[in-house]
Amino acid sequence: MKKLILISILVLVFVPLSSAIAAEQLIFLSTQFNPVSEMQFITEEVLSGFTNETGIKVEFVPVQYADFVNRILAEVKTGKVVTNVIAELHGGFDYLLSENAIEDLSTMPELPERTFLKTFDEYSEIRGVKAYIPWTQATFVVAINKEALEYLPEGLTQDDVLEGNPNWDYEALLRWGENLKEAKGAPMIGLAMAPGGLFHRFLHGYIYPSYTGSQAKDFASQDAMDMWEYLIRLNEYIHPASTTWSNMSEPLLKGEVLIGWDHAARLIQALTTKPDDFVVAPAPLGPKGRGYILVIAGLGMPKDAPNKEDSWKLIEYLTRPSTQALILQGTGFFPVVEEAEKEITEGALKTLSDGVTKQANAPLGIPCLIPSLGAFGGEFGNIYRMAFERIVLKGEDPNKVLPELNERLEEIFEEVDVPLQ
Repeated sequence: MKKLILISILVLVFVPLSSAIAAEQLIFLSTQFNPVSEMQFITEEVLSGFTNETGIKVEFVPVQYADFVNRILAEVKTGKVVTNVIAELHGGFDYLLSENAIEDLSTMPELPERTFLKTFDEYSEIRGVKAYIPWTQATFVVAINKEALEYLPEGLTQDDVLEGNPNWDYEALLRWGENLKEAKGAPMIGLAMAPGGLFHRFLHGYIYPSYTGSQAKDFASQDAMDMWEYLIRLNEYIHPASTTWSNMSEPLLKGEVLIGWDHAARLIQALTTKPDDFVVAPAPLGPKGRGYILVIAGLGMPKDAPNKEDSWKLIEYLTRPSTQALILQGTGFFPVVEEAEKEITEGALKTLSDGVTKQANAPLGIPCLIPSLGAFGGEFGNIYRMAFERIVLKGEDPNKVLPELNERLEEIFEEVDVPLQ
């Protein structure tokens, strides 16, 4: 069956690409920037600059995740590799490496005049192999109305919050929320808990690892019990309308809350509309560290890819600080090199970019990748939402709820054959 699948893929893949090879252009296969607007931007604004500079043409081929893996494996396993450069998320590179289907980039020349953020650079080396070069990132951050800084609790400074210093922890957030409620007469912390919101990401990717050191494997541990007790206390300072909000831009703009956690792309409206009113901070610290989600896209080459020299030129171009800044402006995906900050000089993107970079560089970080659970991804998130609803909103005993939900959580990871994270 696998042979038949490979043959059918090859019939579809190789025939149309024969003319591309003859034209000596690079084939750039990507799971990123699939929407038409993003694809056009990458082709017309980014890759055109590379062609103008080098004379090398690039065919940008955005594909879905499953098609991407099938195509690369088909090329590599038949020894007929035509794809030159690939763009994929960290998990995809991990899988392709397990199939011996990507090049080790450690032997390629250095990339000058750029400093990759340490966390991303470390992740790009998988099991001793330089599997990819970091390209773009996305994450979640805390947006803060500057008015809230007037009510910081004792022992917490503005620099602590904005730089992600150790004093900026979850207990400090609770005390800050208490001050804000006392001053404003209502809870001033907001989370996007509505069905279309990303509150489950806060639970499994931020506060869970901050208290337990992991996203799922310590779901029902004593550390988790302590975390849920904390959330019960914090809920007094979370705006009750949070259960109706799917993103935090509108509540922040209306002044319904002064502190809001959300995906960076979902905060951009607030920051763009009132750029002088808001600052962006890393997530708080917990007993185990500072949990936060990383969405990492990288650039690599299939095993035995042709024309590595020109392929490396493309990777060099795409990771330049100026190119990274251009991609942020056109797509909202953030840079992975420190020098790109100098290219983003003002406005909402500057505010967001600074916050994202500081979160990645803040001490005691616990970066988390969203588990690759396929069709079970939605159920995975709902387990955390269900725990919050039952324990925090309905007052059920976490000693009863967590073991019950943990049973199904472990089953999901077993069904997709992924280790608990």
